[in-house]
Amino acid sequence: MRKLSVRTLPARGLTVLLLAVAVAVALPPAAVPGAHAADNGSWSVYPAASRSAVRPYFYLSADPGATLTDRVTVANKTDRPLTFRLYAADAYNTARDGGFAVRAQNEKQRSIGAWTKTDRDRVTVKARGSVTLPVTITVPEDAEPGDHPGALVALDERVDPAGDGSVAVGIRQAVGARIHLRVNGPTMPALSVDDVRIEHSRPLVPGTGKSRAVISYTLRNRGNVTLDPRVALRAEGLFGRTLLARDLKRIPSELLPRQQVRLTETWAGAPQLEWGEVRLTATARDTRESATASYIALPWLVVAALGVIAAAGTGLWTRARRSRARTS
Repeated sequence: MRKLSVRTLPARGLTVLLLAVAVAVALPPAAVPGAHAADNGSWSVYPAASRSAVRPYFYLSADPGATLTDRVTVANKTDRPLTFRLYAADAYNTARDGGFAVRAQNEKQRSIGAWTKTDRDRVTVKARGSVTLPVTITVPEDAEPGDHPGALVALDERVDPAGDGSVAVGIRQAVGARIHLRVNGPTMPALSVDDVRIEHSRPLVPGTGKSRAVISYTLRNRGNVTLDPRVALRAEGLFGRTLLARDLKRIPSELLPRQQVRLTETWAGAPQLEWGEVRLTATARDTRESATASYIALPWLVVAALGVIAAAGTGLWTRARRSRARTS
């Protein structure tokens, strides 16, 4: 289960609400027996159980223009009644780490969040009880083929005080059952690596101190299906010498359609005096793309010395030119 936070500010007043949403982890159908519903310990949200198995999330497919019906269960695990706001929301990758997140209730929903409705948008669940409601998903005729991820969220109407007891800040919690809808039609896996940059931390004197480089890049899903990307990093020096080769670990496990995330990788012990190239290769289902960036690693003392030499050379060239101009 992944938790995410969405900050909202009411039109009036100074109270800032921090919405914590727990969303069930997406698993392939074969992994359903080991999965679990979205749950924060006080309540849970999940598709109503079928005769064959308990489903931890909605996994659906439909043609454009189709209407799907299902049911969702909201279970209250506390010893008092709870009232929830129910809404569907589109999913996206967070900018910080590419994690799975969903839009807030007051944000514009453009996909599954706009197509999904329950017969009530507010429900009270008795203590230790549960309520099951019908869900209708109306897919537009012009819906784009491919994956449309989102969640069906139950938002607690209560506002709990912040941990420091502040009355100006409160917490509203929500739990969301993931929705994975595949609209039938052509699928196009497409992945790219863009805007590769390298920043060096260099010592003053060559051979002293520690050096490192930070490599940043944008990983972008240009297609219409969710991808599980892998990224390999390779750095070469002069004459093609391999300086670094590793598979990167801090990669989102789900890169949603038309989403991108800015990622960084630290290269500890990067060379202090080198000239070469860094290559990032991203792979996912039926797609593979690479991007490169050149780099020059020079200690600050060498940079300063080269600057002095360049300045002196420029001065001598300027003086010689003026001298030729006077004698001509």
